[in-house]
Amino acid sequence: ADVLLVRGTPVTAPMLEAGPLSLSVRAGAGYNTVDVAAASRRGIYVANCPGKNAMAVAELTFALILALDRRVPDNVADLRAGVWNKKKYSEARGLFGRTLGLLGYGAIGQEVARRARAFGMPVVVWSRRFSERGEARASDRSIRIAASLEEVAEVADVLSLHLALTPETRGIVGASVRGKLRHGSYVINTARGEIVDYAALEVAIRERHIRVG
Repeated sequence: ADVLLVRGTPVTAPMLEAGPLSLSVRAGAGYNTVDVAAASRRGIYVANCPGKNAMAVAELTFALILALDRRVPDNVADLRAGVWNKKKYSEARGLFGRTLGLLGYGAIGQEVARRARAFGMPVVVWSRRFSERGEARASDRSIRIAASLEEVAEVADVLSLHLALTPETRGIVGASVRGKLRHGSYVINTARGEIVDYAALEVAIRERHIRVG
């Protein structure tokens, strides 16, 4: 083949070296499953499709937030076991007035922020686009820009992760973020799993009663 189109299949160096490939396209936002260095050595172009699933991921993000707040999985598991606990599962903190913290403000993060406004949630954002490019503010003036990941974690009732996986972001949500998370807050990760230090997150779940989606 001259062109390779994949969704989640890893594209390895042996695959890239097996024929006359000139282009590898990842039908999704991330390209961490493609051996870009091997492709570069052979002059093979690598492309992705950022933003095309932004609305779907934003909807999934809010599905997870609501599931945690209303404890939907616990409710369903109990009901299937023959237990109906209306008092327990009718209690929820709700989302109105609670702060949503976003790590990352690309196409998906922006769609999540738009939906947060409909729920009456203040939004605070940390993004490399603001810190690296020196941009002082987002075009959406209803959001607040934070100087660090830790600053977002400190004020967020819900922390939602929307960072691309790069060498710089691998494990970026670690002990320093864990130490700032509010007691009983929620952490949502619809990005790559590798951006989270799961040992640190486990400590937060145990010690700060964090709920995770």
